[in-house]
Amino acid sequence: LVDLDARQVLWQRDPETARAPASLTKLVTAMVAMDDAGSLDRTVQVTKEATQVVPSVMGLTPGERVTVRDLLYGLFLDSGNDAAEALADGIVPRDRFLRQMNQKAKSIGLAASHFATPSGLDAPGHAMSAHDLAHAAAYLDTYYPDLAAIAATKDVAIPSTATHKAFYPHNLNRLLWSYPGATGLKTGLTDNAGGCMLATATRGDRHLIAVVLNATLHSTEDAAVLLNYGFSVHPSRGFGPLAA
Repeated sequence: LVDLDARQVLWQRDPETARAPASLTKLVTAMVAMDDAGSLDRTVQVTKEATQVVPSVMGLTPGERVTVRDLLYGLFLDSGNDAAEALADGIVPRDRFLRQMNQKAKSIGLAASHFATPSGLDAPGHAMSAHDLAHAAAYLDTYYPDLAAIAATKDVAIPSTATHKAFYPHNLNRLLWSYPGATGLKTGLTDNAGGCMLATATRGDRHLIAVVLNATLHSTEDAAVLLNYGFSVHPSRGFGPLAA
């Protein structure tokens, strides 16, 4: 649990342990895609391979051409594994994209992170720590405001065009509806990772980040408990500066 503005930890348990992060991976996927694309309006052609992932999908069809912006809505709201794969192989070759994800992690100080997939599906060696995830969220919030705004969106209607059908991404983050001040950020679930939640919220002049990993049933509720605690106390432990 981190106070973003003070860059201070309010509560932690095993923050440096590398664990399967499930779809929380997609924070780094989104940042690298933004770096590579240069513009949210750049279009990406969807490959057959990108549509063969399960279970959570945006609903892409091979051959469709979709903007990076719309793929990012599918990535954050639907937690679309197909959107992650489309971003990973539609701008640069997929293996290069994965190398860029690992380079990005190193460059911003995610010491316990290693990426083997852009979606976060379970794979050998694919891991992040709670500390790394809090740091990645803080970095995204600071340097990628467009991504933060997308992650805060509850629903969006993407109209059909000459190159793709209509999409209706719906955010899986239930805190956006139930928790006062919730601003994002990402949910996740796999067999190895369990339930995962990276939640951000703002009240008054305070902005908090809660990370929950390997929850059995109630990652959303656990995140809400952490946020409630955070808003009831003052910053107490140093978190450290963000890498530029």
